[in-house]
Amino acid sequence: MSRVEDSTNAGAVQHHDAADFHAEDSSYLEKRTLRKGSAGWLLLAGLGVSYVISGDYAGWNNGLAEGGFGGLLIAGVLIAGMYLAMVLGMAELSSALPAAGGGYTFARRALGPWGGFATGTAILIEYSIAPAAIATFIGSYVESLNLFGITDGWWVYLAVYAIFIGIHLTGAGEALKAMFVITVIALVGLVVFAISAVGLFDSGNLFDIAPTDAVGASSFLPFGLIGIWAAVPFAIWFFLAIEGVPLAAEEARDPERNVPRGIIISMVVLLVTAVTVLFLATGAMGAEGLSTSGNPLVEALGDGTAAKVVNYIGLAGLVASFFSIMYAYSRQTFALSRAGYLPKSLSVTNSRKAPTLALVVPGTIGFVLSLTGEGAMLLNMAVFGAAVSYVLMMVSHIVLRKREPGMRRPYRTPGGVVTTSFALVIATAAVIATFLVDPVAALWTFVAFAGFMTYFALYSRHHLVANSPDEEFAVVARAEEELV
Repeated sequence: MSRVEDSTNAGAVQHHDAADFHAEDSSYLEKRTLRKGSAGWLLLAGLGVSYVISGDYAGWNNGLAEGGFGGLLIAGVLIAGMYLAMVLGMAELSSALPAAGGGYTFARRALGPWGGFATGTAILIEYSIAPAAIATFIGSYVESLNLFGITDGWWVYLAVYAIFIGIHLTGAGEALKAMFVITVIALVGLVVFAISAVGLFDSGNLFDIAPTDAVGASSFLPFGLIGIWAAVPFAIWFFLAIEGVPLAAEEARDPERNVPRGIIISMVVLLVTAVTVLFLATGAMGAEGLSTSGNPLVEALGDGTAAKVVNYIGLAGLVASFFSIMYAYSRQTFALSRAGYLPKSLSVTNSRKAPTLALVVPGTIGFVLSLTGEGAMLLNMAVFGAAVSYVLMMVSHIVLRKREPGMRRPYRTPGGVVTTSFALVIATAAVIATFLVDPVAALWTFVAFAGFMTYFALYSRHHLVANSPDEEFAVVARAEEELV
């Protein structure tokens, strides 16, 4: 075991986890503070729905081409169970460790600096790439609706990044309220769709894909048992990014109560919307036709007034997710930078207590990625990052339950480690499934992940900030262990 050295504020501390820590002076953290008390449970629940709601409008339906209705349904049930179990685990972790780092904070306490940075990196990859994919979908929507006479998507990509980064720079309270309004509009669109689609529903349409000769193939599973696995990444789109709610912990009122409440309520809402669109859209149009649709809810309704209304509101759904995930990537970048894992300049906040460069730098990278126009591939890359982070977060919950049973937990996960172990198994299968569906996207994401870890190994692990909030959680845990 390596030695532990005491330090002054300017000194360094090397702990048993092979990383060097430096305590910064008070001015360092004063320049890196977020606005407290900006969100109650309602805004947090809205944030959780907002992260995900674009996935109800498009993307999930491509899973019909991989597994048919039955394959996507079974994959959806498994993934919904995984997310519900994961959300319950994260509700506990966020009540015990309320900090802007979210999953990174949890893993840092449980798995040390390497595990913390690996988890934060996976989350950051997910949240940085997902807006780029959504920007391409927004561009396609704007072009198809012939809005503003725009025929070249890159102008749209630039506009949405510039406008929404600008709104976020005004502060978390203002940004979350604007996001909440947009999310409510998107939910109204789903209600309009559901009411209109009920009259078009035909159960025979659910099974109109002809069975293949795959093992276990039938009208219910036209692509056989392997189709269930192949549909998993698309089932994830129904819930992708909900795990970002704890990233708002430092800006929430009474985070120990409101963060768990917000993430659980948003999960319940998203379960309802997922079931609604999966059954009604497929039953209205047919699995085969819907499987290749770029605008499934609108095409399922045909050419009537309701379809036009849903088409326009669908743009609000995409904007809601784009807007909220931008918030998530900025807070994850902020937390990792403040603790020294990423360049420290990224965590400096402006007069409105918004992290300027944490919004601008990942946004610039996302804009460049959006210029590829490869929305589907970008989303698959985001799914890979998400699935890796889920594995690490569930391991963190299990480790902390076993190693620190006495930790203060205002909310406790029903079922304890049994619940999160289920999520861990499904998340591991999801990581493997991303290689099955799009190995190129998974490989590129793995390369990016490896690049971040190399940066940590060679540089940032020697420049960590001991008195950042996330690191202090770990210091407290270490001190308690030494007293035992």
